[in-house]
Amino acid sequence: MLPPVAHDLTDLLTMTDNEDPRAINNGTQSSSRTNLKRWHWWILVIINICFLLIGQVVAVILGRFYYDQGGNSKWLATLIQTIGFPILLIPYILFPSNNQKQPSTTTTSVSLPILSLIYMIVGALIAGDNMLYSIGLLYLSASTYSLICATQLAFNAVFSFFINSQKFTALIFNSVVVLTLSASLLAVNDDSDKPTGVTSKKYVLGFIATLSASALYAFLLSIMQLSFQKVLKRETFSVVLELQIYTSFVATCVSAIGLFASGEWRSLGGEMAGFGKGGVAYVMTLVWTAVAWQVCSVGVVGLIFVVSSLFSNVISTLSLAVTPLAAVVVFGDEMNGVKVVAMLMGLWGFSTYIYQNYLDDEKAKRLSTDDTDTGTGTGTQPK
Repeated sequence: MLPPVAHDLTDLLTMTDNEDPRAINNGTQSSSRTNLKRWHWWILVIINICFLLIGQVVAVILGRFYYDQGGNSKWLATLIQTIGFPILLIPYILFPSNNQKQPSTTTTSVSLPILSLIYMIVGALIAGDNMLYSIGLLYLSASTYSLICATQLAFNAVFSFFINSQKFTALIFNSVVVLTLSASLLAVNDDSDKPTGVTSKKYVLGFIATLSASALYAFLLSIMQLSFQKVLKRETFSVVLELQIYTSFVATCVSAIGLFASGEWRSLGGEMAGFGKGGVAYVMTLVWTAVAWQVCSVGVVGLIFVVSSLFSNVISTLSLAVTPLAAVVVFGDEMNGVKVVAMLMGLWGFSTYIYQNYLDDEKAKRLSTDDTDTGTGTGTQPK
């Protein structure tokens, strides 16, 4: 008989070969299974980190390119952050849920009205958060925008403590502080304070909008993690994708309504015609920005799923140190000493958080080994 097929990416965390329990020592089997789970967990973490970093850096670069070349629609910039959600149907179809592995009891199922309410609330909040970020990026310089966005780590620390009962160690605290300082150093290094033509009133509006967006984003991460733990409970990659797909659909509908209700849609034709690089570049910029945001979203929600909302936020902040490198390559920006130091600080903060996860992993390994040796863990012989 062939071993079971991994219908879900997270089935890799629990799938083993089809062994005969009467022919294999259970203690050895438990140790092998634990090692398998550990490696698969790290693989998932690395994949989601790459998705988040690459997606966010590309999306920010293209977003800045859109504004620099003459784009001016806040609602369109908001819409393209979620309109690419149908791309998520590809992995959803390729890796369907293994329904046989999921118990169908009333204790684990979620009623349709409650599930729909969660999707609608989270989706509407995502649309509002994206709009706030669009306003901030339009009215603030890149330096001020990055500085304010870095405050999301502080907000997330508060929300994770009260909502998700997140524990803080010295290494995690060091990671949060260093990454925040890294983003702040990049921000204050920029000579320009306000984009050309931005009035003081619009500047204040952009400041408040970005600060509010950072707080709302941190709150959303904690709420998503709480939804997985308390409501959805079925922690599979398919469930993560379902949450992302349906909330993005709601956010897209809200953004589309805002685009037409505000009347900004009437100016899109002229915006395309006046785009600095031409109409084709205008369309491609919007398309690839939408794709990049969805790749980033998979990484964000995936890290919430396999690690925590705080870790997801730390990696998001790390991208603030990676983005200047992309700007040097794409826009030819100057790479001065301050930017180099900021990126090194970002790598330092990122490394300390990864090391804390390594220590936790080793501690769990020792506890599992002790349980097996004492006959109190999963390695005991069946009675």
